[in-house]
Amino acid sequence: MLRPLQTLFFVFIGSFLLTSCATSQTKSTAKVNNAPPATKWGELVSNSAVFRQNHTGFALYDLEKQETVAEYQADRYFTPASNAKLFTLYAGLCMLGDSIPALRYTTKGDSLIFWGTGDPSLLHPDMPASNVFAFLKNWRGHLFYYPHNYTGKRFGAGWSWADYADYYQAEISPLPLYGNVVRFTNNTVSPRTFKDSLRTAAWSEKFKLARDEFANNFYSMGWPTKSFTEDLPFRVANSTMAYLLSDTLKKEVRLFPKTALGPQFKTLYSLPIDTLYRRMLQVSDNMFAEQILLLCASQIDPNNEGIDATKAIEHVKKQFLADLPDEPIWEDGSGLSRYNLFTPRSVVKLLQKIHAKVPQQERLFGLMAIGGKAGTIRNQYKSKTPFVFAKTGSLANTYCLSGYLRTKSGKTLIFSLMNGAYIKKTAEIRAEVERILTEIHEKY
Repeated sequence: MLRPLQTLFFVFIGSFLLTSCATSQTKSTAKVNNAPPATKWGELVSNSAVFRQNHTGFALYDLEKQETVAEYQADRYFTPASNAKLFTLYAGLCMLGDSIPALRYTTKGDSLIFWGTGDPSLLHPDMPASNVFAFLKNWRGHLFYYPHNYTGKRFGAGWSWADYADYYQAEISPLPLYGNVVRFTNNTVSPRTFKDSLRTAAWSEKFKLARDEFANNFYSMGWPTKSFTEDLPFRVANSTMAYLLSDTLKKEVRLFPKTALGPQFKTLYSLPIDTLYRRMLQVSDNMFAEQILLLCASQIDPNNEGIDATKAIEHVKKQFLADLPDEPIWEDGSGLSRYNLFTPRSVVKLLQKIHAKVPQQERLFGLMAIGGKAGTIRNQYKSKTPFVFAKTGSLANTYCLSGYLRTKSGKTLIFSLMNGAYIKKTAEIRAEVERILTEIHEKY
């Protein structure tokens, strides 16, 4: 009788211990997996069927409350594409004044020696005329162009070199002319210097213009069936730039040999700086973004030792961006580089800092692409009163949108919604981003 009782006793104790262990294990597991519940705004993103196979991150910040109201994978790193231009904007706001420092120059007798600081506006076909052309045209003595102060390469780190002939990848240079592109139309070639450089190549059913990679030899294939305007970057060389200036000014411009320029110089200012920011953000002009970084680099080069974008980036990161939640991997000004990596919460923090620099919302929002009205989102977010003011970012398999959102209730929100590594059509991703932001606009 005793043995069966002992057996039952040990079975009971064993069962109790096993149950206790299981309960303890369940509680422990529950504790580990007990992540904070997402808000309904974050759930719009996390529950999206369109984003299901994406790498997606989202952050939403209430300016009035000064608090984050929604996050979804906001600490993950994403390729930002042209969202990198927001970092370039902030660099400019921190380092540049109200007007573009277009030229540096010095004089020796009747000779004017001048060099560029990165200003992309001189003779640009889509920009207003500045005083730089008149300044050079009206000089009564000799003109010498010094091109040796640029120490960078023609393309940024991580760019696709196969895109050398595409309009969005003009070469970087210290004193761009004509936007560093040749503009072809049905009847004209500008700058006219290149009008004899166009040849007819092999036949093609589809009209196309092309260029040799390392020479300014342009080719047309096929025949245009309608009016067209097409920009192709030209190959930048010191002699080419001096010749373009000579041809346009109708006076000789010679190259000045490489030497130590030193700190003795004057600066000529040109257009309002917002003309650069607005085109960079609304049209998503890559060339302007890279050149704005060079303008910033020139501000930390008082002895004219040499400018390049990497110096500006490192300076801005150290002096102005040390408080971001996550260190930005920032390689270029435009976002063409696949090396760039930012997190949504860092982009939102950056947009807070931009807003603090430009608290006048009429000015700030006027620089951005405006939903239903201007720039890269003019065909989206259509409303009687615009409510999205943002920067797009698009590369293959990448679509990001970050900026400011006005709600029907009168709130101003900052958001960053970043998508990458998807195989759907970008139009589907773009439409889903629009659906989510429109719902927040209507219901927040």
